[in-house]
Amino acid sequence: MQGYNVLMIYSKDMDRLLMCKRLKNPYMGLRNLVGGKIESGETGIEAAYRELFEETSITKEKITLHHVMDFTYYLHQCYVEVYVGKLRCDVEVSGDENELYWSDLNQDFFDMSLFAGEGNIGHMIEQVKMSKDRLLTD
Repeated sequence: MQGYNVLMIYSKDMDRLLMCKRLKNPYMGLRNLVGGKIESGETGIEAAYRELFEETSITKEKITLHHVMDFTYYLHQCYVEVYVGKLRCDVEVSGDENELYWSDLNQDFFDMSLFAGEGNIGHMIEQVKMSKDRLLTD
């Protein structure tokens, strides 16, 4: 079963979330979180930090990622590990995988005509809101 990760990267003030506009399928043209494939021999957290750097240029020293949930898709033979983190400082993001941007949190992240993931992004954001005092203290 192939593993993937998705990364919820919040600004240091917790008022913005790093998003991307997908430049290829699946979900081409839709807004999504950054993330990628977990390679053979890699732990989930190692893959999360590697993908974060590859897709955004954010280094491990700028953020602590927390593993918050998983989704297993048995019909598609894959699973997704979800990580969340709050930046310690403002950063310049750059990457050529997708078009990166900072989204304010006043969006309908459940709108499947705008956001990838069949509503999962909205669900994940709501879960973080419920636990952010415990999760994002560093």
